[in-house]
Amino acid sequence: MKEFYSITTKCLKAIADPKRLRIIDMLSIHERCASDILEEFQVTQPTLSHDMKILSEAGLVNSRKIGKKVSYTLNHENLNHLLTQLGSVFQPKSGIRENA
Repeated sequence: MKEFYSITTKCLKAIADPKRLRIIDMLSIHERCASDILEEFQVTQPTLSHDMKILSEAGLVNSRKIGKKVSYTLNHENLNHLLTQLGSVFQPKSGIRENA
């Protein structure tokens, strides 16, 4: 059960940054290449790479290389799982989770 909290916390930390949350929102519309995201935020490429690495390591974003470009999509399966897990945390219940 501790793994549940660890994974959920990692995802929440990844989206706790306003820029990264906005990237998630952008990707919810459609796939974006890194250059499109760079234009939207006016940040450096290393800064964007850092943010995308955090989102990817949290399992929220997938990347694929197309020639010299990198394209990003949401990992809908993991995002839906996160939402389900959060829903279970906030549901009224008696006691706390075992092994918390």
